[in-house]
Amino acid sequence: MELTRSCLVVHGRDLADDRGAAARHMGHLRRTDELVDGPNASHITPQALDRWERRLEDLFAGRPYDMLDAALSDTITKFPIDIQPFKDMIDGMRTDLKKARYKNFDELYMYCYYVAGTVGLMSVPVMGIAPDSKATAESVYGAALALGLANQLTNILRDVGEDARRGRIYLPQDELAEAGLSDEDIFKGVVTDKWRKFMKRQIKRARMFFEEAERGVTELRKESRWPVWASLLLYRQILDEIEANDYNNFTKRAYVGKAKKVLALPVAYGRSLLLPYSLRNNQT
Repeated sequence: MELTRSCLVVHGRDLADDRGAAARHMGHLRRTDELVDGPNASHITPQALDRWERRLEDLFAGRPYDMLDAALSDTITKFPIDIQPFKDMIDGMRTDLKKARYKNFDELYMYCYYVAGTVGLMSVPVMGIAPDSKATAESVYGAALALGLANQLTNILRDVGEDARRGRIYLPQDELAEAGLSDEDIFKGVVTDKWRKFMKRQIKRARMFFEEAERGVTELRKESRWPVWASLLLYRQILDEIEANDYNNFTKRAYVGKAKKVLALPVAYGRSLLLPYSLRNNQT
């Protein structure tokens, strides 16, 4: 499982404080990520995750264990950050310990929420909404959730071969069957017309979530839009690379080259200057 990490910017504080809050917030997420993706991931047990959850509860209660916990605890006192998305993320890790197949997209959606959509919900209180935005908080949170889901679905599609070598298939089993595919086809790793058709459907769904997220990015505080736009555009390009590889995500890892990354930055900056979508919508 690879967690999706959002760019964080603070509403109503100066840039130095913004960066500090972002660093504290993301530092804790990186350490949480290491539980399942780090060098000791194979030794993680349900009991270890239970201990991590108790530690999280202590942190939110103002009883940090170490300096990194203390830094996040300080951020929690300054912003209305809810503990539930953090607890949900740990539940997602529990899922990874016992589940390697997903019957349908509803099941996969919930997994993506737990391991990535939660990051968006954690981030909104720290990112901040533009003072002139007419969007509801609910719609901005919904867009942040959509971005996390889109990024995680992209991770899944990029890593099909890698996950299969670990005995895992993060794809809807019913949709595989509809396409005339089975687990054995995934393990064989041969690109066929059936696989291409299946992948086109999955990529289309991921792009729909990216499109949903775009409107929410425009509602963020101006200082936060550029890094979030850059993250969105770069991640979405991974889907383009899967297509460029003729849907071979079994033996080829789709990645965005340095030149494309550099070219995406001014595009992201240009989009960050646009009015919030809610204002543009009201002016038409």
